[in-house]
Amino acid sequence: MQNATPGSFFIDILRKGNPDAVAWIKGNQDNPRLSGVVRFFTTPYEGVLIEAEMFGLPNIGEPKSSNFYGMHIHEYGNCTQPFDQAGEHYSREPAMHPQHTGDMIPILGNQGYAWTSFYDKRFKIPEIIGRSVIIHAMPDDFMTQPSGTSGVRIGCGVIR
Repeated sequence: MQNATPGSFFIDILRKGNPDAVAWIKGNQDNPRLSGVVRFFTTPYEGVLIEAEMFGLPNIGEPKSSNFYGMHIHEYGNCTQPFDQAGEHYSREPAMHPQHTGDMIPILGNQGYAWTSFYDKRFKIPEIIGRSVIIHAMPDDFMTQPSGTSGVRIGCGVIR
């Protein structure tokens, strides 16, 4: 391909590839309709392609609404409610927020549904296996320590 870019490879990976790791998200007691999946794909660029799809986010009942929600990889793969056993944001080395290895982009829910995909070079798939993906009720502000005031943990899934 003469005009190939990383994005064109990423589209093929999402369309034809099998994920190397997956986290199935389930909602907390206050958000039982929340469910989703976060898929992690190895790329030829030494990074990871992440695809997330969520259903039943809290703004599902608000016509034409949208809202941002925080999404992070947390230290432990324990999704016992209220998801506080998942620990803090995963970070390979001590760092200030938003430089944790597990800090990810927010997701944008549109009337309860969200889909996003992005590329990240801060971790490799083997080091996140057994950790968890947490969905937070509020967007990450990328400034406040230690975790960006992203609010209550409304969803959790263990990365397998």
